[in-house]
Amino acid sequence: MPRTRRFMQLDVFSSLPLLGNALAVVIDGDGLDDATMQAFACWTNLSETTFLLPPTRADADYRVRIFTPRQELPFSGHPSVGSAYAAIESALVPPGKFDLVQECAAGLLPVRVKGRGEERIIHVQAPPASVQTLDARERAQLAKALHLDLTHARMRLVDNGPLWLVCDLHSAADVRQLQPDLALIATLSQATGAVGACVFGRELTRDARGDAAMAVRAFCPADGIPEDPVTGSANAAIMAFLAEVGDPAGYGLHYRTSQGREVGRDGYIEVMRDAATGAISIGGACAMGIRGEFRLD
Repeated sequence: MPRTRRFMQLDVFSSLPLLGNALAVVIDGDGLDDATMQAFACWTNLSETTFLLPPTRADADYRVRIFTPRQELPFSGHPSVGSAYAAIESALVPPGKFDLVQECAAGLLPVRVKGRGEERIIHVQAPPASVQTLDARERAQLAKALHLDLTHARMRLVDNGPLWLVCDLHSAADVRQLQPDLALIATLSQATGAVGACVFGRELTRDARGDAAMAVRAFCPADGIPEDPVTGSANAAIMAFLAEVGDPAGYGLHYRTSQGREVGRDGYIEVMRDAATGAISIGGACAMGIRGEFRLD
């Protein structure tokens, strides 16, 4: 017999609808096989779709599986923040509990909830990251895709669940006016196993609305996403990059980023790194867009 399942679509990293990164969440994901989950994620045609499931670990509050239209990811930032929001809104976790644990393919991740309702901000700890150098050919390809002078480029491959090609463009103006070669990024992503490339630069003037220190953009053409609106895992990867390669711009251990204006959005992400443990977390607001049900016969 068909089963009705609860469904939500959220804007993540924005307190206002239509300005963040859209996320589809299937609340009652148990009983769906891998092929159906992947087909559903392809059907929503969003950068990610998540499925909430009962945890398999006693110390987890809920479990989440994360799919792009092409593949399952062990971790992704805006799906983790949005899934925590959906788990709270659908009463999968006890009301008023502010410290949660998310189970996902990348392991058990701490979740911290601040505030309630429209004022709720959710912080998720990213998996530990490894930072790798690119070989000479990969560096040259990425520099060509981003129209950079290779001699001044700071770039790395960062693995924090997904794999990101990360490059420091130094200034927010350069980030915002960048017109990358998406075909080259797709080729390089497939060759390295990366989900895409992200770039960042320093905001030299105070952001009137969000007070952001950094502008970020992320490109995932190999997954059919030319530019992702607001990307939690990429922002966590950038913080790992700064910890490993150096932070000459002085972003520090806690800053706010702006992402999405180039594709008609306006998202903000809080990024933090614990000085003692090195743990990196990303956080932000969510806005409910759609709440309903669907049925697969």
